[in-house]
Amino acid sequence: MSIRHVVMWKMNGADAAERSAQADEVAARLNALDGVVPTLRSISVGAEAVYPGANWDAVLVAEFDSVADLEAYQVHPAHEEVVAYVRSVAAARAAVDVEF
Repeated sequence: MSIRHVVMWKMNGADAAERSAQADEVAARLNALDGVVPTLRSISVGAEAVYPGANWDAVLVAEFDSVADLEAYQVHPAHEEVVAYVRSVAAARAAVDVEF
């Protein structure tokens, strides 16, 4: 059973430009985990490009071979470091994990 982990964030910046910069930084930091976390099969993170303000500010789509691999990713030190930053700039988070 493979797992697709999808997460969206609303940033806490005071205006659209700040939220966009925060989303770009979240994307850069999370995308940098590719090749660092061994259980991460694939990752794609991006900032809202078409309708800022109407949609969530950033989205992550990551794939894992198993729930155990997802759980190992979540506690990996490099991921935990990124999570600390994300929590400092995120106002809201939504997530779903699906089998594929």
